[in-house]
Amino acid sequence: MHEIKMNRKKDKGFESPRPFKLTHQVVCINNINFQRKSVIGFVELTIFPTVVNLNRIKLNSKQCRIYRVRVNDLEAPFIYNDPTLEVCHHESKQRNLNYFSSAYTAAVSAVDPDAGHGELVIKVPSELWKQGDEMNVLKVYIEFSLDQPKGGLHFVVPDVEGSMAERGAHVFSFGYQNSTRFWFPCVDSYSELCTWKLEFTVDASMVAVSCGDLVETVYTHDMRKKTFHYVLPIPTAASNISLSVGPFEILVDPYMHEVTHFCLPQLLPLLKHSMSYLHEIFEFYEEILTCRYPYSCFKTVFVDEAYVQVSSYASMSIFSTNLLHSAMIIDQTPLTRQCLAQALAQQFFGCFISRMSWADEWVLKGISGYIYGLYLKKTFGVNQYRHWIKEELDKMVEYELKMGGVLLHPTFGGGKDKDNPTPHLHFSIKHPHTLSWKYYKMFQCKAHLVMRLIENRISMEFMLQVFNKLLSLASTASSQKYQSHMWSQMLVSTHSFLKSISNVSGKDIGPLIKQWVDQSAVVKFFGSFAFNRKRNVLELEIRQDYTSSGTQKYVGPIKVTVQELDGSFNHTLQIEENSLKHDIPCHSKSRRNKKKKIPLMNGEEVDMDLSAMDADSPLLWIRIDPDMSILRKVEFEQADFMWQYQLRYERDVVAQEESILALEKFPTPASRLALTDILEQDQCFYKVRQGACFCLAKIANSMMSTWTGPPAMKSLFTRMFCCKSCPNIVKTNTFISFQSYFLQKTMPVAMAQLRDIQNLCPKDVLNFILDLIKYNDNRKNKFSDNYYRAELIDALTNSLTPAISISNEVRTVDNLNGDVRLILEEITRSLNMEKLLPSYRNTITVSCLRAIRMLQKNGHIPSDPSLFKSYAEYGHFVDVRVAALEAVVDYTRVDRSSVELQWLLNMVQNDPAHYIRHKILSMLGKNPPFTKAAESPLCNEALVDQLWKLMNSGTSHDWRLRCDAVNLYYTLFGLTRPSCLPLPELGLVLNLKEKKAVLNPTIKPEQGPDTTEMTGNTMGVHIPVMGFTSSLDEGLITMETVSSVSMSSGVAPPPQGLKRKLDSVVGPLGSSPPEPGQVLQEEDTSKKFKIRFNTMEEDEIDMESPHDSQAFIHHHLNILERPSTPGKEPPAVDQAVLSLPVTPLPSSFSKESTSSSKHSGDHHHHHHHHEHKKKKKKKHKHKHKHKHESKDKERDSHAFSNSPASGRSVRSPSMSD
Repeated sequence: MHEIKMNRKKDKGFESPRPFKLTHQVVCINNINFQRKSVIGFVELTIFPTVVNLNRIKLNSKQCRIYRVRVNDLEAPFIYNDPTLEVCHHESKQRNLNYFSSAYTAAVSAVDPDAGHGELVIKVPSELWKQGDEMNVLKVYIEFSLDQPKGGLHFVVPDVEGSMAERGAHVFSFGYQNSTRFWFPCVDSYSELCTWKLEFTVDASMVAVSCGDLVETVYTHDMRKKTFHYVLPIPTAASNISLSVGPFEILVDPYMHEVTHFCLPQLLPLLKHSMSYLHEIFEFYEEILTCRYPYSCFKTVFVDEAYVQVSSYASMSIFSTNLLHSAMIIDQTPLTRQCLAQALAQQFFGCFISRMSWADEWVLKGISGYIYGLYLKKTFGVNQYRHWIKEELDKMVEYELKMGGVLLHPTFGGGKDKDNPTPHLHFSIKHPHTLSWKYYKMFQCKAHLVMRLIENRISMEFMLQVFNKLLSLASTASSQKYQSHMWSQMLVSTHSFLKSISNVSGKDIGPLIKQWVDQSAVVKFFGSFAFNRKRNVLELEIRQDYTSSGTQKYVGPIKVTVQELDGSFNHTLQIEENSLKHDIPCHSKSRRNKKKKIPLMNGEEVDMDLSAMDADSPLLWIRIDPDMSILRKVEFEQADFMWQYQLRYERDVVAQEESILALEKFPTPASRLALTDILEQDQCFYKVRQGACFCLAKIANSMMSTWTGPPAMKSLFTRMFCCKSCPNIVKTNTFISFQSYFLQKTMPVAMAQLRDIQNLCPKDVLNFILDLIKYNDNRKNKFSDNYYRAELIDALTNSLTPAISISNEVRTVDNLNGDVRLILEEITRSLNMEKLLPSYRNTITVSCLRAIRMLQKNGHIPSDPSLFKSYAEYGHFVDVRVAALEAVVDYTRVDRSSVELQWLLNMVQNDPAHYIRHKILSMLGKNPPFTKAAESPLCNEALVDQLWKLMNSGTSHDWRLRCDAVNLYYTLFGLTRPSCLPLPELGLVLNLKEKKAVLNPTIKPEQGPDTTEMTGNTMGVHIPVMGFTSSLDEGLITMETVSSVSMSSGVAPPPQGLKRKLDSVVGPLGSSPPEPGQVLQEEDTSKKFKIRFNTMEEDEIDMESPHDSQAFIHHHLNILERPSTPGKEPPAVDQAVLSLPVTPLPSSFSKESTSSSKHSGDHHHHHHHHEHKKKKKKKHKHKHKHKHESKDKERDSHAFSNSPASGRSVRSPSMSD
């Protein structure tokens, strides 16, 4: 509910969900230990209360161990509770994804800083309350440490000899969306801006790079350490703060001295070359935005094992070190430049200008993607730009049609929390941390495409004026040092962006926004035409499919371009509700006899051979929506000769690519000729020619029986790239012309797809490819040929066909077919050469691994994953690992191997590289070992449990990984309970429960704790930890579920649902589970107390007395090595119990907290024994609590919607050792 209120208010300008304003934050990390992978430091937040008597401060903090909190030098008690650590608590029988998704959304919302929540709740000491009237500033000081962080900070410590600096050990921050809370306590929201002071003490041999200006570097007395002091005077969100520490080599940009580049030791020459271009990107953006780069400096840091290729933070970007390249590399150069351009675009929109809420993310992603597109157009040309737009559009349309739509601006308005704008998805889009990675990628893609649609509507000039206006407002606001209320000008919202557009352009783009931003889905057109000779009109029929998933109905203008003999004409048609037929008048009566040149769209006039065309009609070709000004998929039917003319003479690359795709269906000599002509045209865009190669191979295979002359493309390749005197020997390589380089690389790969009558690759093609490899000579070339050689191996792979198996003979290398033996020898030789002289990015190894897997799949060599598993081990180059893992994933599916699946899942849990874990899960999702449709021996209870555990608690440190796990679970088992699970033991009760839950959704979450309590009692062994931590922990999720997830469909008003929920939660081991109707049980006095208070103080439930926090938190923090969740198996009990005595509380706590920590010990130990003692204990606790009730009443009256998080939990005045 709170969320909705916020969204409505936002239109009037930014209103903070917090009762305070953060103005400044100090982060001081005074120890980074690479051996232990630990970090120690403190933060200090300067806070202005915006309400009288601010008594609670909620901050974000994950996996940090917190030692003490002081507010204005007074010790302050606090609660630490992170519901996302374990999403569903031991309701061990629930295994359906619907349940998980709603619980996960609830857990994330419960600590969502955009709604004013947090994992860390600090109680402001009462001595400071009186100051509320003067609204004095509060300084919150927090000491914390991190030990072997699993997220947020990544340590790379190579296992070699030497000191840390010699080993190249480094650490850097990473994360997806707002993940700064993983490495220091903060308000982890993009809308809470403040100024920063950042201090990092590191070994003298290391460099610390962070946001803002480096003010000074101070050595310690013994000269063994130094402290880097950074100051960031521009108000910035915590989520845009980063750090990276390592023995970096430093390069000051020769063209722009305020730009500094950092790379790992010995990579300086590559860094110099790769960055030599950056200043041009700066100039381009500053020119089009007519605005200076907003920060006083910019830093690029290149690190190993990066989370993503590019991550942008205020005034610095962290890149993958694999983007660096030397001047000899062709293929990587444009990719690296594109990454730099993306990073810089995000500096303006994303870091400097931040967003008000998650619903406004599309504006930032859209603008940065759009100006990056303008950069592409300027640098790589219009062809490349249009090709990229087409590629992005196709990708996104395919995704939306497959998954159902992508919604750019999710508003959760409307009275009911039930409002779920995307019921077709298996995850919630209310929050970035619940999205699947692929969806987020498509979201960014759609955002920039929509910006382009807006540009089509209002013109680029106005578009750039709007951006300039946003930037100049923000930079004015950022310079207001002491007026932090002005800073919200640096936040963009959908509303302010649209308002700015209408102010600048005076145009109403409402319908466009409604169509593409406020609703999801794309348009699917089918077009066909007939020419009416009598009336000389073109009768065009355009149909739509708006019933299948991911489609919507389009009403509005559509542009159609018709190329006639007299020239090219544009027509704008109105698509109405039900009009299909459109009559378009034609210009030229057919005038075959007059030999005139034919004018094209771009003003060129060309001679055409018109013999192929229809004698009656003047039409050469027709295009629907040529400018891609609708997010659509078009299937258009026209005659083959029209596609051929379009390919040859239309100058737009998008049209040429469309015609190449269409010609696959017309295998005729005329198509063959058109494609061959394109291949020979030097002025044709290289990507079109690459596409023509593959199309020609397909056509040749369809025309197998009628094909004349040498195999397709062979004579062409010989003519272009081979010696005149000896046509089977290729010339020495000179890749001076990149166009012909790309063609030379692609042609053999396409030729290898040719097949003869026996469906084998023709012998002369195979020999031709082997000769290319044999005679390849790169001595005189100034460029590396590693990509070319890799493609030749891909060509060998493409030439493979399934083996003809002779009955039951054993496959050995000796009885290999001759051709295949040649291929295998070539691959083996290349792999061995790679070990001696590795190629750039190991491209050849990657191709060889793919080739070996294809040999296995086609039955030429025995199928065996061991080679791939050795190449997939940590330590190999990342591309090699991914290629090897892909083979293992494929093997798992084909051979239904549970051993390999287990091996992959272990790697997901234990691999040091985050990117690899993510890749394994996404590859398993793309190429699953089985799906929900088919039966499979792999689908068993153990696997369900393992994956459930993985997404429930094993991936809490990495949002992306958790969403990957959810995706995989969905692919394998669907939304409901996996079919391979047996009926639950207490099936009857559970089924009853489930039915009841269906009837009365308010109580649905109750399944959680109840079933636990029951199973707990039946199993008897691990009651204590199970029942206790789990039921306490369940509290939040379920409360939140009731209040903000679609489960509450209004059967009971949320407060009552909550009340009921709390009851069942608080009795940790209620001996019999409460049925939906019966709210109280007599034996459990504790519950009665609970109900009495819970209306007044959901937010408050007892700060002082910690419950089982020590055990729970230590279980999660001290015992990080153990991925098991507490209570899932008996050993967890002992650990939880042991962890208390081992870690006594520090004595430096205020009176009340020490008195209450006493209970914590005694409570912890006796809840194993007698139920009745516990009841006493609970009463006692309530007495202890009356003190704060009255003071909190005013502020907590709406607590149920505001903060369920604190209403359940593990509370602790300290969770230190």
